[in-house]
Amino acid sequence: MNDSYARVIAPATVQIERTLPGPIERVWAYLTEPEKRSQWFAGGDMELRSGGRVALRFNNSALTGHDGTPPVKYAAHAGPTTLNGTLTACEPQHLLAYTFGEGDDASHVRFELSEAGDEVILRVVHSRLRNRDEMLSVAGGWHTHVDILADRLEGRTPAGFWPTHTRLEAEYDQRLPHW
Repeated sequence: MNDSYARVIAPATVQIERTLPGPIERVWAYLTEPEKRSQWFAGGDMELRSGGRVALRFNNSALTGHDGTPPVKYAAHAGPTTLNGTLTACEPQHLLAYTFGEGDDASHVRFELSEAGDEVILRVVHSRLRNRDEMLSVAGGWHTHVDILADRLEGRTPAGFWPTHTRLEAEYDQRLPHW
């Protein structure tokens, strides 16, 4: 497995990479099919074409069955929330990218998949982050979500979302550079 921590790869941009069990079609399904995506990240409809609409329906308090309570700063995300965006790229089984939100201050997320024998390399790049606090939240969030995905694909019980995210966000505060 790759270094599990996200790293800064450009200004306002973090990347996290993991090696996951294949085949690539299975990992792609967990990125694009609402029912599978809701088991590790967010459900919701996605039009799989450039310019297509994305409606991510998050419920981080109900991802694993033992997700805990969000810290005060994330209290607004204790229950279901929706984030809308637009697909910017879609190359089935290799590339999926979309805006993370709408408007001028929306960030951007890109998923790249490549085969490595029986395994799949997943690279998540999240860019256009507005400030360091958002970078810490995003790095901790992707780390937690991708850990849950890896556990689901391996048939393991994942750790609870909020306790894991809270711990990781504090670790990223120590690891990532200050702006």
